[in-house]
Formats: sequence, C-alpha cells, structure tokens
Amino acid sequence: MSGYKVPVGPLHVALEEPMYFKVEVEGETIRDLEITAGHVHRGLEYLAVKRNFYQNITLTERLCSLCSNSHPTTYCMALESLAGIEVPLRGQYLRVIADEVKRVASNLFNVGIMAHIIGFDSLFMHVLETREVMQDVKETIYGNRMDLGANCIGGVKYDVDGEQTRWLLAQIDTLVPAVEEIRDLYGSNHFVLSRTQGVGVLSLEDVQHHGLVGPVARGSGLAYDVRVQAPYAVYDQLDMQIQTRSGGDVWSRAMVRLDEVLVALDLIRQCLERMPAGPTAISGLPVIPAGEAIAKSEAPRGELIYYLKTDGSDRPERLKWRVPSYPNWDALKTMMTGEKVGDVPLMVNSIDPCISCTER
Repeated sequence: MSGYKVPVGPLHVALEEPMYFKVEVEGETIRDLEITAGHVHRGLEYLAVKRNFYQNITLTERLCSLCSNSHPTTYCMALESLAGIEVPLRGQYLRVIADEVKRVASNLFNVGIMAHIIGFDSLFMHVLETREVMQDVKETIYGNRMDLGANCIGGVKYDVDGEQTRWLLAQIDTLVPAVEEIRDLYGSNHFVLSRTQGVGVLSLEDVQHHGLVGPVARGSGLAYDVRVQAPYAVYDQLDMQIQTRSGGDVWSRAMVRLDEVLVALDLIRQCLERMPAGPTAISGLPVIPAGEAIAKSEAPRGELIYYLKTDGSDRPERLKWRVPSYPNWDALKTMMTGEKVGDVPLMVNSIDPCISCTER
C-alpha cells in the first residue's frame, strides 16, 4: 500500500493548545512525522525587556498555567544571583512548598488526561476529583487556583500560620492514600496496561541523544533531576529520591509522574515540619547591577533554564528561557515512528508538552 499524509491539529491532539503535525503513514502505521510550531508565539521575551524587573515577575508567571510558579521562581533566582541576595531560610522553604503544590496539580492533570484519551473516563474523573484537593489548597493558601503570585525578589509574598500548617498537613493526609490508590490502578488495571505499555518507546540512548529532561527522561531510566543534581532553595536539606522507570513507554512516563506526586507531597510535609520562624523575604527594593546570570530549576515537566543580562537599568537587557517541552517534543518523531496513527494523542500527551511555554 502506498503511503499518504494525515494532518493532525493544530487544535486538539490531547491538549487545548495548538500543535500541528503532518503524519506520514502506510496503512495505520506511522512512517514519518513533521511538526509545525509557532501558532501561539506571543513575543514574551521581547515584552520582558520592555518591563522593569518587578513587572516581569507577573509576566513570567503568565507564560504557562500548569507550571506557572516555576517561571517566576527561576527568574527571581537569576536576579538574586546577580544582586548577591540571600533569601531568608523561611522564604526558601515556602518557595519549595509552592513549587511542589504546583507539581502535584500538574502531574495529576496529565495522568488524568491520559485516562480520558484511552476512554477510561471514570478513572479520568476520579483523578481530577483527587486533584481538586490541591486546587482547594492553592485557592485557600494563595487565593488563586492557578497563578499563585508567591514570589518576589528576595523571597516570597505569602506565609502560613499554625492553623494553615495543620490544615495543609491534613490535606496531605487525605491525598497520599488517594494517590497511592490511583497509582495502584494505573499499575494493575488491564485496560490501562494494554493501551499504554509498549507504546511510544524511547530507549535510554534516545533520551541521551535528544537531550530529554524531566519525567520523559526519567521514564526511560535517566536519573537526572535538578532538585538533586544542582539543588536550589532548601532541596539539599530535604530527603528525596529521584524517581525512574525503565520501560521508556507511555505507561512508564505516567508512573514516574504519579511517583513524583507522592514525593512532592512528602517534600511539602517535610517543609512544613522543618520550616523555621523568621522573615519570608528581604526588606526594601534591591538594586540589580549590570551583569549576566543563569538559573535553573526542576519544573513539573523537567529542567527549566533562565538566562538574564542586565545593564544597570531597571529592565533586563535580555531575558531568555529554555523550557523542558522544547527538547522533549523533538523526541516525538522517534517515539511515533512504527506506531499506530490512532495512538498519536496518547504519545503527545505522554511528553506533557506546554506549547505556550515553548513558543513564548
């Protein structure tokens, strides 16, 4: 049978963000893939050099919804590195809490969508209902269900008192057994296993060749996590293990995300139990000198890098970021070749791409 091309997108494909593929198939088997990007380019890096350092905290938080806290956190880390600012210890613990709260919500959203794609909608609703606990946490502690508005230069803009700490710990006690139950379902249900195991396989060599990061890389056995290899804030004072799986398929990537939800909940608990009293941020408005700085963090989708260049004014001369989706979607062609065209949405969702972050 001769081959033909199937256009997929720019809308749908497991996400509400636009991504356009030309899938070359023979019968139902994928032989090649062409990705066309740029549908949501907003010129955000240009906008950043037109705003002062403080306005850019708000701007960077609006790059993306699911990993929105990672952007202002990493941006502030770059500024603090340039200005030689030391964030108070309590502020560093609170930054970790905010980042891990977002990681729980982001990872549960992705694995929930996976259940929806394979037609297991009761599991999808169960996962999203569990995720609502963390959405309530965000609304209660930060006043918003998506953008937390937690960061400022030199610390954070929020704090938790004794009553809020006890309430947060109670929410974690509620979430842990619920997430363990969900993980057991994903790890044992015949329908989930038959639809996701052996689909979209990436070997460890593929991961290293493409320079992949985050749960996509760890699902193929690469033990790399910025929180461990290059710890920031207080991650080096917390107990955590890098979560890896060896299968390299859609199922392994989902299981890494569920494993990391449990790690994130444990990190939040550790922070709440160990966090010292004291200020949450430096006082006053710091002066940012001329210079260059690079900062990186582990966003829910993987390694996030910020480059900042300043000239002594109150605006960046250059601000550039590399998001984890950028290297990860390069692997789509590798994982899709030889697979069935009907599994395209499943494989795209498995890398959890953020188009808005990538096409800034």
